[in-house]
Amino acid sequence: MSPPADTPTIPWPDAARRAAFDDWFEAASRRHGLDPATLRLASADASFRRYLRVDGAPGSELASAIVMDAPPALEDVRPFIAVGQILRDAGVGVPAVLDSAVDSGFLLLQDLGQRPMLRELQTAAAAGDARRCDGLMREAIETLVQLQARAQGSALPPYDDALLRRELQLFPDWCVARELGAAWGERELGLWQPVADRLVASALSQPTVFVHRDFMPRNLMVGEAPAPAIGVLDFQDAVRGPITYDVVCLLRDAFIGWDEEREIDWAVRYWQQARAAGLPVDDDFGEFWRALEWMGVQRHLKVLGIFCRLKHRDGKPAYSAELPRFFGYVHRVAVRYRELAPLVRLIEPLMGERRLEAFY
Repeated sequence: MSPPADTPTIPWPDAARRAAFDDWFEAASRRHGLDPATLRLASADASFRRYLRVDGAPGSELASAIVMDAPPALEDVRPFIAVGQILRDAGVGVPAVLDSAVDSGFLLLQDLGQRPMLRELQTAAAAGDARRCDGLMREAIETLVQLQARAQGSALPPYDDALLRRELQLFPDWCVARELGAAWGERELGLWQPVADRLVASALSQPTVFVHRDFMPRNLMVGEAPAPAIGVLDFQDAVRGPITYDVVCLLRDAFIGWDEEREIDWAVRYWQQARAAGLPVDDDFGEFWRALEWMGVQRHLKVLGIFCRLKHRDGKPAYSAELPRFFGYVHRVAVRYRELAPLVRLIEPLMGERRLEAFY
């Protein structure tokens, strides 16, 4: 059996894994009418997964497809398959699994196109096209409401006390200590622990729904027929958890920011649509907004830790360029709420004047 045409731009540090891929991919290409010679890198993410794109052979029903390469020792493709089925059953646009070698960590997926919502938003924002930005965000909100209203999350792992606290601990471990070289003593820990307790309690007090955990523009695709209007990616870490979590992911993103007037407008639109769909959001928008903001603080502290861990543990330093944005998100909320005031005293020395000015 001859291997597919070699593509120098696709590194395979493990020769045995390359050989296993060649065997599977050649057979999958024949089954689905693909041209192996067109295989190339499509994207990588913050995990150990990477994605390749391959074109259909002449006359094939498939114009293109995506290959997920997930080394089994580091990533498990089974949650992706299982959660994807939950979302498909809910009518959410996710890539169908066309072929698989589950034990080897290879999946052949439907290609949802090459128009990430993040890039579309960035282009529109740079051109001053507020109407286009608003239209895209409204489509994302409609998709999120559909996901929350229809996707069955009862079998998913709970976003429980232990998970919320593990995520929060990433901030002192990786951002404070490793990235910034700061040592927290009894005073700092005395400020941190009550805030962590309040954030966890707020999250656990919310109604629970299917939670994507990274429902942000980078993981949404703007579809072209016959693809869905909005395609959803990177859903394998879904849990059952707080209803505001995915809303704040969308509104306060890692790679694009909005003024607060827009955030509130989009949050109101989500809240109205969620109520109409029978989702268990608070009847008082002010209470809903407060819960969303506190949920955002938990997420943003976690992301600060994750981005620093990506830099120091995983050799992916590019994400750390977004640290000022996330410090800004946390600071902006913490100064508003008396209960979160200790967090202001903790993070302002870490931010410094330059980070404060960069956000405000």
